[in-house]
Amino acid sequence: MQPSNMAYDRAITVFSPDGRLFQVEYAREAVKRGTTTVGLKFKDGVVLIVDKRVTSRLIEPESIEKIFQIDDHIGCATSGLVADARVLIDRARLDAQINEITYNEKIQVKTLVKRICDFKQTYTQYGGVRPFGTALLIAGVDETGARLFATDPSGALMEYKASSEGAGRTGAMAFFEAHYEENLSADEAVQMGIKALNKGNEGKVNADAVEIGIMVKGKKFTILSPEETVNHVNKAVGGK
Repeated sequence: MQPSNMAYDRAITVFSPDGRLFQVEYAREAVKRGTTTVGLKFKDGVVLIVDKRVTSRLIEPESIEKIFQIDDHIGCATSGLVADARVLIDRARLDAQINEITYNEKIQVKTLVKRICDFKQTYTQYGGVRPFGTALLIAGVDETGARLFATDPSGALMEYKASSEGAGRTGAMAFFEAHYEENLSADEAVQMGIKALNKGNEGKVNADAVEIGIMVKGKKFTILSPEETVNHVNKAVGGK
C-alpha cells in the first residue's frame, strides 16, 4: 500500500486532505538544509551575515555568493538553492529599476518584498513548475526606517527585528531571543550577528567562510572586505 501522502505530492496544484501543499513543504526542507544566514536591525540600519560553508580547501571562498546588492539601499542574503535565489535577485533588481524609472524615486523595501513574494506565490499554484527552494532575508533602509523581511518558498513574508534562515536557524533565533536589544550600534550589531551565527553553527564558524553586508542610513549597501570580516569574526568569537 502506498503512503498516505503519495497521491498528493506528485503535483504542486493538489492539496492534501488536511490542506497541505507537500511540494511547498519540500521546498522549505531545502531551505533548512541551506547555510545559516542571520540579519538584524540596529539604530541606523541593518546588517546581514552568512556562512558560505566552504567544504574544501580547494574552493575559492570569493566565488560563493550568498549576499547580493539589489539596489543602493537594499541588500539580500539567501539560504537554500543559490541558483533559485539568483533568479529572484535578478527579478528584484529589475523591479527596483523599473520603479525608479517610472516614479523617479527609490522603491520602498516592503513594496519590493511584496512583489518578490507575489512572484514566488505564483510558483505554488501552476502545473509544470516547482516552488523556489530558497528563503531570502531582505534588508534595507528607506524613508520609513530600517527594515528586515524574511520570505518563505510559499510567498509568505514576515518583518523582524532579528531573524535567521537555514540549517542553524533554531540556535540563532534562540540567541536573538535571549540577547537582542534595540538601538544597537553598527559594530554591536555585527558582533551580535556573528555570535548568533556561531551559535546556530554549534561553534563551528570559519572566519574565511563568513560574509557580511551592511546598510547604514544615508549610505549605500556595502559588502565588507574579507579582511574586515575576519577581524569582526575574530573579535566576536576568536576567544571561544
